[in-house]
Amino acid sequence: MGFKLSSFLATLLFICFINYDTVLSNKFEQDPVTKTMHDFSGFPIQETHLPNSLSLLSVDSQTLQKQIDELSTFSDSPAPSVTRILYSDMDVLARRYVKNLMGLAGLSVREDAVGNIFGRWEGYEPEIGAVATGSHIDAIPYSGKYDGVVGVLGAIEAINVLKRSGFKPKKSLEVIMFTSEEPTRFGISCLGSRLLAGSEELAKALRNTVDNQNTSFFDAASFAGYEKDEEKLSSVFLDKGIYSAFIELHIEQGPILEKEGISIGVVTAIAAPASIKVDFEGNGGHAGAVLMPDRNDAGLAAAELALAVEKHVLESGSVDTVGTIGIMDLHPRAINSIPSKAHLEIDTRDIEESRRNIVIEKIHQSAMAISKKRGVKLSEFQIVNQDPPALSDSSVIKAMELAASELNLTYKKMISRAYHDSLFMARISPMGMIFIPCYKGYSHKPEEFASLDDMANGVKVLASTLAKLSLH
Repeated sequence: MGFKLSSFLATLLFICFINYDTVLSNKFEQDPVTKTMHDFSGFPIQETHLPNSLSLLSVDSQTLQKQIDELSTFSDSPAPSVTRILYSDMDVLARRYVKNLMGLAGLSVREDAVGNIFGRWEGYEPEIGAVATGSHIDAIPYSGKYDGVVGVLGAIEAINVLKRSGFKPKKSLEVIMFTSEEPTRFGISCLGSRLLAGSEELAKALRNTVDNQNTSFFDAASFAGYEKDEEKLSSVFLDKGIYSAFIELHIEQGPILEKEGISIGVVTAIAAPASIKVDFEGNGGHAGAVLMPDRNDAGLAAAELALAVEKHVLESGSVDTVGTIGIMDLHPRAINSIPSKAHLEIDTRDIEESRRNIVIEKIHQSAMAISKKRGVKLSEFQIVNQDPPALSDSSVIKAMELAASELNLTYKKMISRAYHDSLFMARISPMGMIFIPCYKGYSHKPEEFASLDDMANGVKVLASTLAKLSLH
């Protein structure tokens, strides 16, 4: 009798459990809001803080383009080119413009000692590491208006998109405008993000860094309203883990996405870059009076080294190895004078660090051999930076892929061969990058262009990725 009663009770409890589970299951299936929110985030939803539908992610492309156009007017060169150099008058005005847009988006704005600008949307659990996004707005001479800018103004628009949709972030969301991604003024790429990542070596080097007008870094920073006290540079350093993730939206700066008709590039790695400064010194002399056998021509030494760079890069065995002589200056720069001094700046990159380092060593060996052969002095061979590559975080990649798929956008996993602030943010945070197509792959020239549709797609993927990572 006891056994039969126990069996009956067990059966009854099982039936009740099945019915209760079915009710919960039916309730979930019948609740399209909860189901859509779950689908949108890709993670289980505990609270209703996500937009009800991806269709609510509406990008104001026209306003974004207008802002890009307005920002491009802060330039030291005539349109359509853009020249915006670190701590110049135009840079200061452009910074004010960005801070104003952050304020209009309801972000809490702050700046650090070197001018990295942060705009924060505080989440309902602000003690957790924020999810950050951003890029830069400085521009090399006579470049275009989309490089970096899409990643700053597009990030602000992504915040606006989420706010308009009714989204409430769990982790805070932060937009960063990095100081001096371009090396134009002081020869240092990604100056702001290097410092954020805690580069004590850079902080020390900046004490003796001057531009080509012999203006010190700290005098230039002071002119722009930032710290002149070199001891305060360490205040820029961020602790590892302060951000739970960092994502950068950027034009591809290459032709692959446009050629293949793909909407989004999901970046899996950033190539390892290095830059080198080389100086040769010869005797100089009159272009007519000194015969060819008697010359020690620093200019020809520089030209020969430039060809040697090309040779070593091509012989690396990989198309991913590249080298560029971006600067070559001769002294005294007179048509009737044999160059007595030559200065070169070399950029070489590869997705494989060891292969790039072999190329650098071969360039050094060639420089010494050319110096000896031509009777000129190799007065400097300085490796300015020799950075390792950076890998995107798998969880960030997953979130970007999921966002693109849910938006029905084609995407391609790819490597970034260009420098980005993400390279250094990866040292303190899980990192990822979103690429959008640009016209013929043009960049660093006035013809640089991204369409309204491509920018809107990038902003939507960014907004969705930020939402997913904020709730995860």
